Order: sequence, then C-alpha cells, then structure tokens
Amino acid sequence: MARLSVNVDHVATLRQLRGTKFPDPVFAAYLAELGGADGITIHLRQDRRHIQDRDLAILRQTVSTHLTLEMASSDSMAQVALKYRPDMITMVPERATEKTTERGFKLETEGSTIESLADRFQKAGIAVCIFIDPSEDNVRLAADLGADFVELNTNYYAESESFEQEIEELDRLDRMANLSAKLKLGVAVGHALDYRNIANIAAIEAIEEYSIGHSIICRAVYVGLQKAVEEMKELISKHQKK
Repeated sequence: MARLSVNVDHVATLRQLRGTKFPDPVFAAYLAELGGADGITIHLRQDRRHIQDRDLAILRQTVSTHLTLEMASSDSMAQVALKYRPDMITMVPERATEKTTERGFKLETEGSTIESLADRFQKAGIAVCIFIDPSEDNVRLAADLGADFVELNTNYYAESESFEQEIEELDRLDRMANLSAKLKLGVAVGHALDYRNIANIAAIEAIEEYSIGHSIICRAVYVGLQKAVEEMKELISKHQKK
C-alpha cells in the first residue's frame, strides 16, 4: 500500500494565530501516527509563519515513522535542514505573500540552485524530493538533477473547473507518475487532495506516497485527528488497484 504522510502545518497555524503554546503540532504528529500515518510532513517557511525551529527539533526526536521537511531552496534553509537531518527534504518554490505553496518548480529555469543543495543533502544521508508541476520536462530534469523523489503537484487536478479538465489533469498525473517511476524516481503526490478527490488519484499505481494536510486537519475538527487519518488511509486502500 502507498504511504500517507500527514502535514501538521495547520495545527501550528492555529497556535501561532493566538501566540499560545497550543495546539501543539508535535502532539498532532503523535496522534496522526496512532491513526496509521506512515510519515509526518512539515513546511518550515522562511518567515516562520506556522512551523517553528522548535517543532522541527522535537519532531526529529519523536516521529517514529518518516519525517519530511518541506523548505525553500535557499542556503539559509539548507543550514537548518542539515542541522536537524530529517529523513527527506522536499524543496518547494516559496513566495512570501502566498497563503500556501502555489505551484511546483519549473526546473528548466529554476533547477540551478536545486542541484547543489540536493548533492549536499544526499551526502548527509537525507533523501531529496522536488515539488514539481506534472510535465515531462520537469520529470526528466528532476531525474537529471539526481533527485530521489518527485512530488507531483495535484492542485490543477483538485481545482479543475469541469469534468473534462479533471479527466485531462488526472491523465497527466498518471502519465507523469509512470514516467517518473520509469526514470527510477520515487513518486509522491500532494496539494489540495481531500476525502472526495483522493479516489481517482489512489488508482494510479505508480504513486508511492500521498502528502495530505489541510483536508485531514479540517476533518479532525469534527472527528478527531486519529480518526481523520484512519479514514483517509481507508480511502486510499479502497481505491488502490489490487
């Protein structure tokens, strides 16, 4: 079965909104793992709007599954990553004014800084993933850059405005996932996935990991975090091809 990595950023967002010590994303990660999460993902932004260095430091010591750190491809963030050494780093294009990551890398014009960072991380024993828009050029360039994984941006699929567009985007994700696997890249997907649209994505056999945060945390408001993770895991399992 493909893995589910749960992003707990939004728990930290709520904490930072009031400037309190709770809710704690560290405890949220613990509950997510109890619910069956195969990994925990956090995005340590350069402006520290939600996840803090303290969270990364503690999660590195407490996560018992697999810790993924999302980060901008900058030298300052690389120094933080090399200090705490998560299991995997996912480099993402980051813009100060965005509410959340808006797009994947376009590696033809943005790949130069990634290659040197990827080499540094891999020498430190950290797997490297690149968040990309799902195109053939991006997938092939990610392989050329020496990435271990790609995370295909599913936002275009999730935000489709018509059935025809949804089918087109789903087909594109399927083709790019299979191309990534053919090029020996691990395949993750993420962004705007929820309890409705996960069904079609889960049927793509080449996908190895789902990175999902916002919809799970929102669901947890009603049913609790452990139950919300259990429900997402059940949906992924149900719709995967046997």
